[in-house]
Amino acid sequence: MDHEELNKWSKRAADWALDYHAGLRERRVRPDLAPGEFLKRIQAPVPEEPEPVEAIFEDFTRLVPEAMTHWQHPRFFAYFPANAAPVSMLAEQLANAMAGQAMLWQTAPAASEMEALVVGWLRDALGLPEGFTGTIHDSATTATFSAVLTMRERALGFAGLGEGLSGAPRLRLYASAQNHSSVDKAARLSGIGQDNLVKIPTRPGDRLHSMDPGALDAAIRADLAAGMRPAGVILVTGGTGIGACDDLAACIEVAKSHGLPVHVDAAWAGSAMICEEFRALWAGVEGADSIVFNPHKWLGAQFDCSVQFLRDPAPQIATMGLRPDYLQTQGTGEVVNYNEWTLPLGRRFRALKLWFLLRAEGLSGLRARIRNHVAWAREACEAIRALPGFTIASEPILSLFTFRLGDEAATRRLLERVNRDGRIYLTQTRHQGAFVIRVQVGQFDCRREDVMAIAEVLSELSGDLS
Repeated sequence: MDHEELNKWSKRAADWALDYHAGLRERRVRPDLAPGEFLKRIQAPVPEEPEPVEAIFEDFTRLVPEAMTHWQHPRFFAYFPANAAPVSMLAEQLANAMAGQAMLWQTAPAASEMEALVVGWLRDALGLPEGFTGTIHDSATTATFSAVLTMRERALGFAGLGEGLSGAPRLRLYASAQNHSSVDKAARLSGIGQDNLVKIPTRPGDRLHSMDPGALDAAIRADLAAGMRPAGVILVTGGTGIGACDDLAACIEVAKSHGLPVHVDAAWAGSAMICEEFRALWAGVEGADSIVFNPHKWLGAQFDCSVQFLRDPAPQIATMGLRPDYLQTQGTGEVVNYNEWTLPLGRRFRALKLWFLLRAEGLSGLRARIRNHVAWAREACEAIRALPGFTIASEPILSLFTFRLGDEAATRRLLERVNRDGRIYLTQTRHQGAFVIRVQVGQFDCRREDVMAIAEVLSELSGDLS
């Protein structure tokens, strides 16, 4: 394929994409496939000779969409969304066409400087203090890992990078029992260890299921008395299971009283903070050292796009940065190289889709969508509450709530039926020891009738289970 052919096929791909999105409501959200079934359809030896693009494109349209879970489906209510606004898709096409590698300022000046701009825009949009700066990662897992590695090095006086952890003090991390598994992964891969990640219980009776600040303080004091070295605290705003939100102000006060850095995981709920009325959920966030949120979840920036805000980037750069001779920028003064803020050396031009998105949608358009999603989720919750045999297990926090039907066996069977039916897609979690079904409203193109279809489908499929 040359660039003339690319032009032709890009137009055809755009036409296919238009039809695909227009027809999503008629598709199953999740395919009815067994593991390995799709591989059997495409299994073939590696091609020795070129094939016509026409044949490849035909195979794609015939085989691939029917074997995909459709994340842009307006009735996708599982996990958290991975939204891709059309203007974000356009920006990705342009970034792909330039095919830049933004590892250094000199390898992609526009990408680096636009990243600084859009991170500043988002900081202001979320109401964070002007002193915060930041960078764009692939996902919150990488951002949290970077934050935890930085906690480790701060606790060790930045000796771990050179000396390793052998013979080092036993480090301890503290996180909510509602934290995401990415925190566990960071504890494991940082060398701190899963056993040194202390899960702090939630505050009894707290409607937002916050970490108990008193229990946090007690855990830190007990570890200090035992000769261990606390390294940092990870808090959550909008936990994956039920949307739990830690009392950031109280927990950060405890952490700071012990001289500990704080990272806040607001991967999903952070987007909602463009709406001032939701900012009470993370009151006190300005005291954090690191904050992550994912514009690719609820804001409409095509995956992958995760923003980490930093009060002071210097400790993270000291931890993550490495600048051998062949990565030096000659003939200039000191420049920002964002690869030194994160794990990968290679970096995509992620800022472009944020630049397009924020300009084309404006904060007013994005706020309207989020407010609709929150309102519709509450309506759906009440409709499910009214169904015979159904119980709301956790009340809505923003646009996330959970429910169950009778006992665990009935709830499991209902979830299986729902996802086999295909009109909507839901997933599960555990809350207070019980198996429950999650509902999270956040698809970029969903409408009220899509959300209200949840209760209709549940009513239809649960008749013999309650």
